Amino acid sequence: MLEWLKNINKEHPEFWKNYHSKFEKRSSRYVILSTQNTGLNPDKDVILSIGAISVINNSIIVGDSFEVILLQYVYLHENGLSNEFIIESKQPKLGEREAMQAFIDFIGNAVLVGHRINLIVDFINVALEKMDCGKLKNEALDIEIMYRKLMDITDKEFSIDALCDIFKIRKSEESSSSEDAYNTALLFLKLKSRLGLN
Repeated sequence: MLEWLKNINKEHPEFWKNYHSKFEKRSSRYVILSTQNTGLNPDKDVILSIGAISVINNSIIVGDSFEVILLQYVYLHENGLSNEFIIESKQPKLGEREAMQAFIDFIGNAVLVGHRINLIVDFINVALEKMDCGKLKNEALDIEIMYRKLMDITDKEFSIDALCDIFKIRKSEESSSSEDAYNTALLFLKLKSRLGLN
């Protein structure tokens, strides 16, 4: 009860209020996203990069995309990890706070789509919590769950690579969040069509 009261009285950043105001109407836009993280635990690990691309009316909108590397120097230094990935990349680079704000501005009220999307959302929510924001309000779809539903499989997991192989989607040797988001968008369109979703 006290946590609930604290959240009501909390003054959220302006970009977060703007984000909330977008949910008065339903979106026909999907944002397909992928992240690269330092590990799989949102409470201990951090996001290194985000790639996202939108799908509208069954088309991938290449011009409506988002990519950023998050400058996580403190985390990398404290854990004795290399920052070579950050230095060598030509992608735009922002601090976590600026990257999250730009990402929230980009997604708006779109439906989020990804592989293991709940884990991606958990990572984003942890980052937002540090900024005195609430949790994401967007609906979310997971392509692995969509595939398992299509094939009526409940007892097997499928990596993004396995799904790309099944649907004959070629992956390049050097994976990035943006490329993973694009491949996930291709998978999403195939699954959406086969499942008969609008």
